[in-house]
Amino acid sequence: MSEENPKLFISYSWTSPDHEQWVLSLATDLRETGVDVIFDKWDLKEGQDADVFMEKMVTDPLIKKVALVCDRGYTKKADSRSGGVGTETQIITPEVYQKADQNKFVAIIAERDDHGKVYLPVYYKSRKYIDLSDSDLYSKNFEQLLRWIYDKPFYEKPDLGSKPAFLSDTGTISLGTTPTFRRTLEAIRSSKEYCRGALIEYFDVFTRNFEKFRLSGEEGEFDERVMENIEQFLPYRNEAIEIFLALAQYRDTADTYQKLHRFLEGLIPYMEKPQNITRYKEWNFNNFKFIVHELFLYVIASLLKYECFEAVSYLLRHNYYLENEYSHGSNNTVPFDIFRHYLKSLEYRNNRLKLNRLSIHADLLQQRSKTSGIAFYQLMQADFILFIRSSLDSLREEIYQTWWPITLVYIERHRGAFEIFARSQSKEYFNKVKCLFDMENKEEFYPLMQAFESGKLKIPRWDFTSANPLILLGYEKIATRP
Repeated sequence: MSEENPKLFISYSWTSPDHEQWVLSLATDLRETGVDVIFDKWDLKEGQDADVFMEKMVTDPLIKKVALVCDRGYTKKADSRSGGVGTETQIITPEVYQKADQNKFVAIIAERDDHGKVYLPVYYKSRKYIDLSDSDLYSKNFEQLLRWIYDKPFYEKPDLGSKPAFLSDTGTISLGTTPTFRRTLEAIRSSKEYCRGALIEYFDVFTRNFEKFRLSGEEGEFDERVMENIEQFLPYRNEAIEIFLALAQYRDTADTYQKLHRFLEGLIPYMEKPQNITRYKEWNFNNFKFIVHELFLYVIASLLKYECFEAVSYLLRHNYYLENEYSHGSNNTVPFDIFRHYLKSLEYRNNRLKLNRLSIHADLLQQRSKTSGIAFYQLMQADFILFIRSSLDSLREEIYQTWWPITLVYIERHRGAFEIFARSQSKEYFNKVKCLFDMENKEEFYPLMQAFESGKLKIPRWDFTSANPLILLGYEKIATRP
């Protein structure tokens, strides 16, 4: 079959003039989209044997596709084996049931009964069909028909990947949270009385056992060990994301905000040198820095998904307390940018393997998002909001920008304002969102825009890729509608 002009035979019943005209219009539409339709009104000439014509159309090896237009009349004749449709049915049935290629025939629904049930011959009942009986869905389902004819389905089966490293038995690390995770998730979803205690227990076990993922030894390339380590952490990251999403959906309370804050606070020491270590390299804790940054992004993205804006504001507004040995100079509290670090080991990996990637860090976040339950778009939105909030804070406090939105390496896949800002065209919605930025009105964005334009603040840029804050904010349209 030529991919340019595939051959298709239409089998139908002469039920009524209106139905014949409907089938003629369908055949014409298909012809106009490049399908070489074999149709009795065009191809069965006077004096030719109709039965021979139909048998040839069904059995001809050059005709790879046969469309069965099913209405009341077609189904009745097919089931009773009467008329021309009955003859075709006797030919088609063994083709359907005995041949290996089940992609040759498809039923097209042209009519439903009074109860909305489709008309289908008995021999076709268990097979998928294409419904063109609803005029409102005709265009969408006509595309489905074309894709079937041209063998270009909506969803292509992806290439088979490799088995995830964390599923291998060798060297598997267990965080030990799974029993408490299940109990906590059930408690949150069912609003159990012990929910608060279960959540505290889960976070405590998580934070305490996080130590199990500390890298040690010198064998092998360090960047490989970092990659393997964060891959092994993936199932526990997924558990944590389920907890974050459940809290956002079922327990949007001030107590939850505080518990999330304390949980994140408890992860900070893992990104620093432990007290008992005297010799170390700058990148010794890169696995922890990646994992904690990823977890923080997912906390924010989960809360934003369910519009828990006050919760996000709490996590951005309240600094994080550091024990004395981890404090930065005399400062015992730090803002949320503590969760964003540059990972030298991933830069080394990019150079060592000559991968020529803009950011291995961003690549990992993008790839790992596929098993997270949260779209990468939502992760980028969270990252951008953190960048804008950090940029605003840097202007207010006259300090350097501290949050770099690494996921926006992929921003070319997105056009226009992020969803939260697009919705903020409504003044009512913006009034809910503005707490994310610790502002009272839209005009407080203006100094930020000026700072980006003048170069006082840096715009995210990687080689030829850049993220335009003005566009992603949709600044001009914010709060312009009731």
